[in-house]
Amino acid sequence: MSKTLIQELTTEHLTIEQSGHTGWITFNDPARHNAVSLAMWEGIPPALARFESDDDIRSVVVTGAGGKAFVSGANISQFDKLRTGRDAVEHYEQAAEGAQLALQNFPKPLIARIDGYCIGGGMNIALCCDIRFASEPSSMSIPAARLGLGYRFSAIQNLVRAVGAANALDIFLSAERYSAARAKELGLVQYVVPKEELDQALAGYLEKINANAPLTMAAGKNMIKLLTDRTADIDMQEMKRLVIQCFESADYKEGKLAFAEKRQPVFTGK
Repeated sequence: MSKTLIQELTTEHLTIEQSGHTGWITFNDPARHNAVSLAMWEGIPPALARFESDDDIRSVVVTGAGGKAFVSGANISQFDKLRTGRDAVEHYEQAAEGAQLALQNFPKPLIARIDGYCIGGGMNIALCCDIRFASEPSSMSIPAARLGLGYRFSAIQNLVRAVGAANALDIFLSAERYSAARAKELGLVQYVVPKEELDQALAGYLEKINANAPLTMAAGKNMIKLLTDRTADIDMQEMKRLVIQCFESADYKEGKLAFAEKRQPVFTGK
């Protein structure tokens, strides 16, 4: 499908385009398997605002470039600078949370096109979307527990919304990696198709929803989201404190070091 680049919103590693009635946000750093950087997080809200204000846009697709990854997680190379120390962690978390909320609150149909690795922060981005298409070779996981980092409350909430509490606990505590077929059984994705049929299947789905009534879809989407919102009595400051505590722990330092040294981490719970 032919796409038109939206130059003013496109950055080095985030490509913003339009194709017919569909906007496209592409994580474009194949050399790092589209690991999401701070700049990528910061580029998402203005792109979505542009698509929301354009009545010609009926849907938005989020995907990754290169054919090997959707998003392979957070950009680990930025962790020492951007996710170490309370101020740095809070700034990063604010940017990531802002992007996540922009995705979650986007009123038009939002579709994740997953082709390859969908790991950690990538899984969170996909779970912010309404519909998730995956190619058969794709794989998914949330490996936060293997790295010792804090996984924000809103991301956990998205996981529970998609798969239920029991499956969410299994996925998070085991940090297991799942095939696309198993991910579909768990509820992490709704559609799994052969790699060579991914774009055709997605195009057919987009044609269907782009022909539907925008106000009806927006109203229904809003109601469904509200029905799954259980945050009214939750202390969000306490949730934030728990995340920061993880980033300030010795285990987080060990997780980063073990990742860099390509070995199993030895955690102490401190």
